[in-house]
Amino acid sequence: MTIQNIKMPDIGEGIAEVELVTWRVAVGDVVAEDQILADVMTDKATVEIPSHVAGTVVSLDAAPGQVVAVGTPIIHIKTAAAHEDSAQAAINTEVPAASDVGPNVAFPAAAEPAPPPTPSSR
Repeated sequence: MTIQNIKMPDIGEGIAEVELVTWRVAVGDVVAEDQILADVMTDKATVEIPSHVAGTVVSLDAAPGQVVAVGTPIIHIKTAAAHEDSAQAAINTEVPAASDVGPNVAFPAAAEPAPPPTPSSR
């Protein structure tokens, strides 16, 4: 199991900090990848912050109403070892050599080209 440190993402050009409006999760909640974790407010809009990992919420590191700088840790999520093992296995999967894939397939030779067209007589 690994603890993922989720930081406040870059919301947009020129935005250096945001206000945390509300958490949509609590400590102990199981979250899915792409699930909305929190709502934050910039000077122009309210934005949803999604999770980029699946796991269990370990800690919330900012309080509603708090101003948080981009790049600051806001939440910690414990990811499951089984998920990590399968992801690592996918990364480590070997690609078989071309000779191991199967028999060579021969493609038929191209057919004789068609004769050039001749003018028709009327």
